[in-house]
Amino acid sequence: QVQLVESGGGLVQPGGSLRLSCAASGSISRVGTMGWYRQAPGKERELVATITRGGTSTYADSVKGRFSVSGDNGKNTVALQMDSLKPEDTAVYYCYLFIDYPSAKNYWGQGTQVTVSS
Repeated sequence: QVQLVESGGGLVQPGGSLRLSCAASGSISRVGTMGWYRQAPGKERELVATITRGGTSTYADSVKGRFSVSGDNGKNTVALQMDSLKPEDTAVYYCYLFIDYPSAKNYWGQGTQVTVSS
């Protein structure tokens, strides 16, 4: 059993900052990738940023230069620093965990709401 617990969402004005955190616990044999996806109303879930066990990060074009993902393999945690937030960043943000050994499995957090509005 694996659980992902997210924190840090909320309401922020355009141009502001938020930091999301996620901690994974349970039967985690080896983390392959952790990161964040988001889903806005009426839209499909999309990748925001991920980071691999080796430290390689990937970002959606829409957040490059504004968001930064970081991970701690030893603690099975991942964080997302979001700066220069825009109204179009409003969405439910989901923590994501990919375990790559002994078999590939995906896990999702319950989601945390981020609202960017004046």
